[in-house]
Amino acid sequence: MAEKLDLKRIGIYLLITFGFTWGGHLIIYLNGGLTDSPEIIEGLGLRLSLVLLIVSMFGPMLGHIGTRLITREGWQNVWLWPKLRQGWKYWLIAWLSIPVLIGVGAAVYYLFFPQHFDPNSTLLKEQLAAAAPGAENQIGLILIAQVAAGILLAPVLNALPIFGEEFGWRAYLQPKLLPLGERWMMIVSGIIWGLWHAPIIAMGYNYGFDYPGAPWAGILLFCWFTFIVGVILGWTTLRAGSVWPAVIGHGIVNGFAGIVAFFTQGEPLSLLGPAAVGVIGSSGLAVFALWLFFFRLRGEFVGEREDLPTELSPTG
Repeated sequence: MAEKLDLKRIGIYLLITFGFTWGGHLIIYLNGGLTDSPEIIEGLGLRLSLVLLIVSMFGPMLGHIGTRLITREGWQNVWLWPKLRQGWKYWLIAWLSIPVLIGVGAAVYYLFFPQHFDPNSTLLKEQLAAAAPGAENQIGLILIAQVAAGILLAPVLNALPIFGEEFGWRAYLQPKLLPLGERWMMIVSGIIWGLWHAPIIAMGYNYGFDYPGAPWAGILLFCWFTFIVGVILGWTTLRAGSVWPAVIGHGIVNGFAGIVAFFTQGEPLSLLGPAAVGVIGSSGLAVFALWLFFFRLRGEFVGEREDLPTELSPTG
């Protein structure tokens, strides 16, 4: 791996990635935003905004493929090979640690704001009663099933659109930024990943509209969130020599997004929590990410290291 930044390829990658995704976000904005987007087929509840949000997730993947084609970079070092024999423990870390850390962050939030904790899952009960009367009496089993689905099924069900992101962020941009050193690579890539979401944050995604400093405070906070999540996903990718632990971990993050809401009542300030995108809600993820950042990452260009895969930019 070259020790100098390949600014040309990084620039082309970012242009394609942001251009495709922000173009989709512009269409959403011009057609009612996230809240008033029209239905694609009337009566089915499938809205234009949801379809375009999913499609826009493929921007980083298109950036990866497009940059290689435009610059004739070739198809070596694409981080696709699973490499389970050397990286299986990092797959498990990505799969099992993230739901626990999200739960820890929510618990910390409820300690500070117990008035927002709903042990009876009233919201879920109401939804069940409306959809299938009597199902609310099985709330315990349903909650267990929801958590199990979030852990076991979310990475599979979300795999395709999540791969659309991670094949760009972790399998292309991250190696291109590695000459900065692992720590600066994580900072820069985390900020880029956060800013990539800026238009939909401004349209109310994750934080809504009714919070101090909207939308800039939400965009800034989401950059913090993408930094800490990016450290975890990026570290598992580097050490496993494969993009797939990041795909799994990212799928878990998205799959658990709504579970915390089942235990929430009232009107919590979204910038704080209890969701993982809040300052307090992200505390579990943040502690683990900062431990990795300061004690498991190197500040300088890493070159060849014994604790990394045989090839720092794995082929696959």
